[in-house]
Amino acid sequence: MKKNLLLYAFVFSILINIFQMVNSSRILKRSEEVSTISKKQVKVAQDSIAKLIENDMFSLDNSQDAQEYFYPQDIKKIKAKVYDDLIAHNSDKKGNKYISYEQVGENPFIINNVKILNHRWLIANFSDGKIWGEVLIKYFHNEDKPTDFETIESLVYQHTFE
Repeated sequence: MKKNLLLYAFVFSILINIFQMVNSSRILKRSEEVSTISKKQVKVAQDSIAKLIENDMFSLDNSQDAQEYFYPQDIKKIKAKVYDDLIAHNSDKKGNKYISYEQVGENPFIINNVKILNHRWLIANFSDGKIWGEVLIKYFHNEDKPTDFETIESLVYQHTFE
């Protein structure tokens, strides 16, 4: 009787070991699949980021020559000052004076977003809440005085916000 019990225990332990081996190999295979998929997704994300950086070549952040123009000043501080100096003109009751369009509706045109292209130009979008457009502005950064701006060109889009 003891021999039968030992034989059953031995067979049972072999079956348990086989089950665990098969189950662990499935888990390992699945984790390898997940790892492969994750590596592919990381590669796609890295390629997308590289493409975005490549497509954003018209930016002060990515232009070494434009950054050297401001050397040794801090680029982030310059960008913030230029942005603040331009947005400060939004407080005028007639709208921002660097938008070359007169007020059409009840609200004046104000600048919403600004992208500094290099050490001399920036592009901004503007709206009055219904009509919107873009403006290209030449700027001259002054450390101790407000930034000087000069409108190069602006346009208004045909469709409006509703």
